Amino acid sequence: MTGMTDDFSDSSNSSVTIALAQIDTCVGDLDGNAAKVLSYSRRAAGQGADVVLFPEMTLTGYPIEDLAFRATFRQAAWDKASTLAEDLGKEGLGDLYVVVGTVAADAHGLPRNRLIVLHQGVVEASYDKHFLPNYGVFDEFRIFSPGDLPLVMTIKGRKIGFAICEDIWQEGGPVAQLAQKGIDLLATINGSPYEEGKGHIRTDLCARRAREVTAPVIYLNQVGGQDDLVFDGASFVVNPDGGVEERSPQFVEDLSFWTLPAVAGTDSDQAGRSTLIPLMDSDEEVYRACVLGLKDYMAKNGFKGVVLGLSGGIDSALVATMAADAIGGSNVWGLSMPSMYSSSGSKDDAADLAANMGAHYEIQPIEPLFQAFQKQLDLQGIAAENLQARMRGVLVMAYSNSHGLLALATGNKSELACGYSTIYGDAVGGYAPIKDVLKTKVWQLAKWRNSYALGKGQVPPIPVNSILKPPSAELRPGQKDSDSLPEYELLDQVLASYIEKAHGRADLLKDGFDPETVDTVMRLVDKAEWKRRQYPLGPKVTALAFGRDRRLPVTSAFRE
Repeated sequence: MTGMTDDFSDSSNSSVTIALAQIDTCVGDLDGNAAKVLSYSRRAAGQGADVVLFPEMTLTGYPIEDLAFRATFRQAAWDKASTLAEDLGKEGLGDLYVVVGTVAADAHGLPRNRLIVLHQGVVEASYDKHFLPNYGVFDEFRIFSPGDLPLVMTIKGRKIGFAICEDIWQEGGPVAQLAQKGIDLLATINGSPYEEGKGHIRTDLCARRAREVTAPVIYLNQVGGQDDLVFDGASFVVNPDGGVEERSPQFVEDLSFWTLPAVAGTDSDQAGRSTLIPLMDSDEEVYRACVLGLKDYMAKNGFKGVVLGLSGGIDSALVATMAADAIGGSNVWGLSMPSMYSSSGSKDDAADLAANMGAHYEIQPIEPLFQAFQKQLDLQGIAAENLQARMRGVLVMAYSNSHGLLALATGNKSELACGYSTIYGDAVGGYAPIKDVLKTKVWQLAKWRNSYALGKGQVPPIPVNSILKPPSAELRPGQKDSDSLPEYELLDQVLASYIEKAHGRADLLKDGFDPETVDTVMRLVDKAEWKRRQYPLGPKVTALAFGRDRRLPVTSAFRE
């Protein structure tokens, strides 16, 4: 049944204990996702929960993209929901209200993003998402058919309204309808991707909605990595006064509890349980988002180890450290591939990094290969520089193929924006952990990680020299990145305005940037679109990442 008010529960006006099951799901893994729901439901019931909330599209994983159009997938998901309801009943969990998300079809066979309530062995109620986002990384308006009915259920005498993610972000719609129904609680299940600084935006939004419905709001969010998205969890509860009464941890699965108090004057037990985990600072958030994105991409695609080139520079050092944190240093293969232009300091820094992490470390000099190619090709200038990078790419991919390892690209967002990488060279790989991290942020994250290690009494993993020395690709004598790009501190400011704020040339000049820098950066960014299309996936951590966030034509004659 879609959109209903359930008034046949008891009317004792008791307290209601809600379990917030912040879980990591995998797209398409119906069996695994359902098993996780069953496991967390057992735990929730065992600790006295009346209701357990799971994230948006729990059973299917999220986002399912065009899988939604496949009728066989929709049917399999619905069959799994029915089986799960039966399994809950068979295990003696029928009294528990289990709220999960899945895909379903409307009367015309069109897919819908649906919330269902499993109770007493059946799907007792359902609700279809009203507002279908069509901005940023979202493409739901093209995929799903919208719902239009609210859902209110009376559980232990308390009226609970339900919503799905975008439904609370838009004015009007189900929240406005629920505000007229005198609900005691608004529970929303979400698949809200992480981006830096988003946590406070969510809590401020829910505080407004809590005031609107004059009831607490539960915001239950997904956690985990899915391709280029990372979901940070950080589920929470806000009261009508805007106070946060519960917050789950970030970037980990969690089962937390919060109790809707009994109506004043009634005789009812209240669990009174809640946790209030503080949000991480910006650098730790971004770092852990990148680590989780990599960890889940590997786990969900069957990779056990990674391989990457270790140049001794800051980017490869940070990526290698993230990989070690994601899967353990013993599963990281680092290749030092020095050329005739590689400094001894860079080679030492790469070796020290690998030792600090306990990673595999091998040296594969490329000079003999370079000379062999040059005997046939006799390349000069940038062609000779790119040849070195492509040789390194070949070696990395050879290790990937022969050892079954995921090859990691180590480029950052500043380089990717300006095309400062070699296609089929340092751009090769299956995943790019810092592709949405500007160069200045790379340094910040490296410093944070070393400080974190010191705080734990550990050896800082990243050699100090990798952080301090001027960045260089070391493809020619004395080369520095600043030979080809503006200084990163300035470059990143221009990129933030041009990319994330979509400022044109006139806007950038008003922002205070000089014409020469503006023209240089715009030219570099516009010319590199074709390279970005071929770059590996990597976790989105900013408001606007390259990929599905920003879709520009490769072929375009427009210039400012």
